[in-house]
Amino acid sequence: MTLTKNSVFVDNALQLLRGNTTNLFDHLKRHHKALHDQCKARSGCYPKQKTVLDAFASVTPYERGSKRQREITDAITFHLAKDMVPMNTVTKEGFKKMIRTLDKRYELPSRTYFSQVGIPQMYEKCKAQVEAELSQVYYYATTTDMWSSRTTDPYISLTVHFITEDFQLKSRCLQTTFFPEDHTSENIATGMREAVAAWSLDEGRQVCITTDNAANMVKAAALNKWTRLQCFGHRLHLAVENAVKNEERINRATGVCKKLVCHFSHSWKARVALEKAQKELNLPSHSLISECQTRWGSRQMMMSRILEQQKALTLVLSAEKKVRHLIPTWQDIDVLESVSKTLGPLLDFTDALSGEDYVSVSYVKPVLHLFNTSILQRQEEDTDLTKKLKSEILDYLNEKYEDEATQELLNMASSLDPRFKMEFISADNKPKVKARLTSEMLECQETSSSSTEVEPKVADTSQAKKAKKSLGSFFKQSGTAAKGDSSPTLKDAVDAELNNYLLTPSIDKEEDPLAWWKTHKVSFPRLAKLARKYLCIPATSSPSERLFSASGNIITCQRSCLKPAMVDRLVFLSKNL
Repeated sequence: MTLTKNSVFVDNALQLLRGNTTNLFDHLKRHHKALHDQCKARSGCYPKQKTVLDAFASVTPYERGSKRQREITDAITFHLAKDMVPMNTVTKEGFKKMIRTLDKRYELPSRTYFSQVGIPQMYEKCKAQVEAELSQVYYYATTTDMWSSRTTDPYISLTVHFITEDFQLKSRCLQTTFFPEDHTSENIATGMREAVAAWSLDEGRQVCITTDNAANMVKAAALNKWTRLQCFGHRLHLAVENAVKNEERINRATGVCKKLVCHFSHSWKARVALEKAQKELNLPSHSLISECQTRWGSRQMMMSRILEQQKALTLVLSAEKKVRHLIPTWQDIDVLESVSKTLGPLLDFTDALSGEDYVSVSYVKPVLHLFNTSILQRQEEDTDLTKKLKSEILDYLNEKYEDEATQELLNMASSLDPRFKMEFISADNKPKVKARLTSEMLECQETSSSSTEVEPKVADTSQAKKAKKSLGSFFKQSGTAAKGDSSPTLKDAVDAELNNYLLTPSIDKEEDPLAWWKTHKVSFPRLAKLARKYLCIPATSSPSERLFSASGNIITCQRSCLKPAMVDRLVFLSKNL
């Protein structure tokens, strides 16, 4: 009974304590020590009373210009731009509730604010940062492509790629511009020149532009007198299509695969039966893959998946009389196996050369060599169809890469990669490559010397007018002139640097060449500049195509009324933030 009374007393005391009854608390401390300790132990279970200032601060909105208000607003703007989220997201109740839960004092701006103020301000800020980066770039490469949106509006893209002084490979999206003019080579050439000029980029420092093999793109690069590299992915796609287009056996087998995929895609009962058959036969629980007309790799993956699930497909289809005709025949299976054996190894190369975060152009020459000596080389156990496909693909690629300008570009890139150097360059071309390397190293030396000599003259002009020349200064000038005329010494230094580089052991093929150059740029200063010049070139035009993928995620059915200027800003921010 006493314990119960004490507990009630403690609860009543705590209720009074929350009302700031200091006298009662002092009384307990002096006369009821046990109850005082009990109250003190339990007082932490109850929330403390807020002060008047704290109570008002918890419900008072942030001032419009306050730091916290700006931070949250900028974070929401970043979310809308980076994640390609529609502007009306800020008007939805779920988003508003989340913001209120996170911070009750924050007042969410309107949708109009983000579209007309927040996004443009972030675009200008990001654009200034990109311009500052590009102002430090000496050599750069570009990619471009054209695309039509969901609303059939035509766009042209431009990306830039460069290597910093710290040997970091960087890619930047410059624009996804509305291009309503006729897609003639003259208009495209003019549009590309204007785009490069808009970003204050010197055309003379553009090493190369990578495009697809469209006739208007090829001619546009020629009109601008720009060095052009054909996209390896597009070229390989054309090589595969050229090899299979007139082969009736492949067309029939491909048609059978498409019908199988269509049947299992439109019938949930068939999908359930397939999953059951996969478990019974201990096969992977994989779905069938459909073909994309513009991606030869999707056709190869579709065929490989049909071969993988052949037993399960036969088990399911044989149970229904209406669909038994869809079961592939043994002739179809032979064709699928022949095609898969030829195209399967090529699939990985397309993906590997499409990256933009690592050096890719120096791989083109070794990959072509690997195709000729190993992957596409005819074997005795190959079927006639496999041998035919290998020969046609290989002949097509070799023919398209015989161009002298392309070979020189690929040779330079491969020779400056410490993984390959001269390994994949023919003996006849090695002297030419060495001569070009030597010539460009001398040009780099002259350029850097002239840039360092001009600045001191401007800085010391005022002092030179006041100070009188001493007799010893004339001898100092004559000695400097004598040094400047010693061109054979410079040539010897360049030759020694090149020979030392070529004699250095090649690094492992899995290592990063830029990391190697970052470490050895002091030992090979002239070659390091050339490495930054050539190794920034992308082997494919995939960076531009990725811009169109981002554009497709922005111009959805619900956002089909976006203006081209806003599309350009949103794509720019999504890629550069």
